[in-house]
Amino acid sequence: MIKTKPSRRLRSQPLATGQVWRMAEANLQVGMVGKLLVHYKLGKPQAVRVANSCSGIKTIEKFLKANKAVLV
Repeated sequence: MIKTKPSRRLRSQPLATGQVWRMAEANLQVGMVGKLLVHYKLGKPQAVRVANSCSGIKTIEKFLKANKAVLV
């Protein structure tokens, strides 16, 4: 019987203030992280103005995972 090692999955880092997550067509910049909510800016990389948004931490983490975001 051959023993195989389970593949290690990279665990995503917890959200922190000032992080920039890069996706295929957009960047997400974390402004402030609270107990339940995250203030962030989501826009194209070379955008002049980007709106501030607020959403739940779990929602943002699912969004980043679904879009295969990479921490810059």
